[in-house]
Amino acid sequence: MACSRVPLDEQRVTEVSGPQGRERTLPALHPERKEERGFVPYTPPPDDHSSAQVEEFLEHAQFISEDLEWLLSLPHDKFWCQVVFDESLQRCLDSYLRLAPRGIDTSCLSLSPVVSEAQHRLHRNVFLVFLRMATHKESKEHFITPAVFGEIIYDNFLFDIPKILDLCVLFGRGNSQLLHKMIENIFIQQPSYYGDLEETVPSIIQVFNTILERCGLQSGDAADNEPLKLNTLTCFTAMTMREEDLSDLVIYLCDTCTTLHCFLDIFPEACKTFHRHGFLNRLSSFYEAAVPDMERAVRKRSFNKCVQEDLWRRLSHSRRRMVEITHTLLQHTCLQPILEGSENTAAHVEDFLQTFTTFLQEKRFLADYDEVYSVAEDISLLQQAFPHLDDTRTSYLLHGVESAWESAGKKRPHTVSANLSAESSSKAGWDAPSSQNMADEKGVELKGAECVIDIPQKGDNGAVCSVSSGALESLLSHIRDLLPDLGEGFVMSCLETYGYDGELVINNILEDRLTPELRNLDRNMPRPVKETPPPVLSSRSNAFNDDEFDVFSRDKVDMSRVWRGRRQGESVREMLNDKQHINDQRDRYRSYQTVVDEVPVVTDQSGNQGNAYLLDDYDDEYDDTYDINQVGANDLDEDDELLNRRPFTIPQVLRTGRREEEEDEGEEEREEEEKESAVKRDQFVQDPAVLRERAEARRAAMQNRRGYRAPPASNVMGGTKGRGQTQETLLDRRRKEANKGRGANHSRRTMADRKRNKGMIPS
Repeated sequence: MACSRVPLDEQRVTEVSGPQGRERTLPALHPERKEERGFVPYTPPPDDHSSAQVEEFLEHAQFISEDLEWLLSLPHDKFWCQVVFDESLQRCLDSYLRLAPRGIDTSCLSLSPVVSEAQHRLHRNVFLVFLRMATHKESKEHFITPAVFGEIIYDNFLFDIPKILDLCVLFGRGNSQLLHKMIENIFIQQPSYYGDLEETVPSIIQVFNTILERCGLQSGDAADNEPLKLNTLTCFTAMTMREEDLSDLVIYLCDTCTTLHCFLDIFPEACKTFHRHGFLNRLSSFYEAAVPDMERAVRKRSFNKCVQEDLWRRLSHSRRRMVEITHTLLQHTCLQPILEGSENTAAHVEDFLQTFTTFLQEKRFLADYDEVYSVAEDISLLQQAFPHLDDTRTSYLLHGVESAWESAGKKRPHTVSANLSAESSSKAGWDAPSSQNMADEKGVELKGAECVIDIPQKGDNGAVCSVSSGALESLLSHIRDLLPDLGEGFVMSCLETYGYDGELVINNILEDRLTPELRNLDRNMPRPVKETPPPVLSSRSNAFNDDEFDVFSRDKVDMSRVWRGRRQGESVREMLNDKQHINDQRDRYRSYQTVVDEVPVVTDQSGNQGNAYLLDDYDDEYDDTYDINQVGANDLDEDDELLNRRPFTIPQVLRTGRREEEEDEGEEEREEEEKESAVKRDQFVQDPAVLRERAEARRAAMQNRRGYRAPPASNVMGGTKGRGQTQETLLDRRRKEANKGRGANHSRRTMADRKRNKGMIPS
C-alpha cells in the first residue's frame, strides 16, 4: 500500500497475481481490484401478505443487507473500487431508490413486525452506503482529491438530480441536517450539478403541464405555441377518464409534490434556481386549475371507499405540500434576504410584491396560502424591515386577499396566528380525509381547504363568542338600529357565522348573500334565554363539605355533639384519671423490651409467610477497629467551621531520598499560600499580575534549590548585514548548524557528513 497522506487517486498498490505469483503495480482505483460479488435488485414488500411472497421478500432483503454490510466493512480503497466499477451494486441502489415505499404510502402501515424490521435494516444500510459515497475525506490518511472526487461521482453517475431527490424523500425524516451536509458537499465539489438542476426545473414544470393535459385542462402556453391535434376534441377529463388513470394522476402528483418539498426543505440553496424559472407562477396556476377539478372528481365518482379515502388523503397532502413549497421559495428568495439586510433589499421587496400581485388572480390558491401562512404578517415584517414600502400597494394586496377568501366562499379566522393556522389546518382540513370532508350533509360542495377552527371564548350568555359582552351588545344595537325588523337571535347567529364582523353581516343581509343555514332561520327569532347561574351555596367548595355539621347539605344535625365550654356531666377529676390512652400505648412499647437473636418465620397452612420482623444476625467477626472514631468531637462552637484532621507526616528519621524534600517544599509552599490567603481572605478576585509574579518567584526559588542553570542566551540573528558579525554570533550560528538536526531529523546531517568524509557521497 502507498504511504499515508497521499490521496486515493494518486496511490498505487503492489499486488501478487497470476499462478506464478508475480507482483504487479496498479493504481488504487482500478477495475481489476474490485471483488466479484453480485448484488440482488430490490423488490418492495408484498401487498397481499401471502406467506410465499413474504418469505421471498425477507430472503431478498437479507441478501441485500448482508451485501451492503460487507461493502461498508471494506477499507477505503476497496470500497471505492467496488462502488465505481461494480454495475450490479449501482443497479441494486437504483432499484431501492425507485421502489422503496414512501412515507405517504398506506402499505407502510400494514407491514408485519418481521417485514418491518427487515425493511428498516435494509433502509439504514442503503443510507449509510450513500452517505459514505458522498464523503471524499474519511480521515487524514483516507481521502480523495476534491476535484477528482467531483469527477468520479459525476462521470460514473453515482449521484444525479433524480437520485438526490429520492434520497431527500426517503431519508429526509430525522436526517435533514446530515442530508444537507451530504448534498452540499456534492454540489460544492462538483458545480456541474447546478447546471443539471437548471435543466431539471423545466422537466418538473412539464409534469404539471402533463397532468393538466390528461385532465383536459390544456395549459395556456401549450395552447398558444402548438396547434390543436385531431384527438383533442375527444380528450378525457377528470370526471370521464378511467378510475385507474385518475388514481395514477393523483399518486403521480402526490409523489412529485412530496419529493420536491423535501428537496427544497433540506437543500434551500436550490430555491434560487426554481425561482429564476418562474416556478411559483406555474405552480399557482396549476393549483387553481387542476386541484378543484381533481377534488370534484374524487368526491363525486363512485370509487371503492378505501380507494376514495386514500385518493382524497393524497390529494389533500399534495395541496398542503404545494402551499409549503411556495412559502419555502418565498422565504429563501425574498423574505430572508430582506430580513438579513442584503444590498439588494429593494429588489427583493419588489420581487415579493410582484409575486403576490400575480397570485391575486388565483383566488383559490391565495386563500389556501393565507389560511396557512398569513400574508398580512409577511407584509408587516416587510414594513418593519423596509420603511419605504408603498402603503397603497400593500393595501391593494391585502384587499385582494380578502376578496380571495370571499370568492372561495370560506370563513376567514380573525384571531388565529399563522403558526396555529398551519397546525390546525394540517390536523383538521389537510390531512384528515373522511366522508365528511368530501361532501357535507346538505350536498353543498366544499371549496378549498377546511376553514381553520377559531379559538372560542364563552361569554356571559354561554354562547361561543370571540368578543366581550359589551362589544356584543354594541354590535346588536348597531345592527338593529339599521334593521329593526330582525330579531336578536337571528342577528346573533349571523354574527357568529361571519366572525362578529358587523359590516359584513349588514352587507350580506342587504344583498341577500347569507349562507343556506342562515336563510332557513326565522328572522324574528328572539334572543336565547340567558342561563341562570347556579346558587352560590350549592356550588361552594371548602374543607367542611359533606361533614356531620354541614348545615348547607344536611337538614338535621346531632346537637348532642355540640356544646359550648365544658361538657355537661363531665368531671375534671374523671377526665384526668382516665388513662385509657396510656393503656393503648403500653402494648406497643412493651414489644421493645424483648430482644431475640433469631425470629422464626411463621408460615400458615396455605404456605404463605406471616408478617414478622426479621432481625439481622450479629456477626462476631465484625471488625470494630474504626468504631472508636469520635464523629463531631472536634467541632468548634461555630456550625460552619470544623477542624480537619491533620495530614499524615513521615517522621524525620524515616525520611530518605529527594521525594521527602520535595514534599517538605510543597508543604512550605502550601503553608505560605494559606498564610497569604488568610491575610486576604475577603478578597474576591486577586490581581492576575500579582499571582503570576508570585508563581515566577516560587519557580525561580525551586530552580535555585535544585541547582538549575539557565542556558546561555544566543544571538543567531546578529547585526545588520554587510557590517560584519561578532565572534559570539558566528559561534552561535555554527552551534545551531551542527545541532539543528539532532532531534526531529534523527541526526541526518551528522550521518551525511560521515558518509561524505568516507567518500560515499561526492562533494
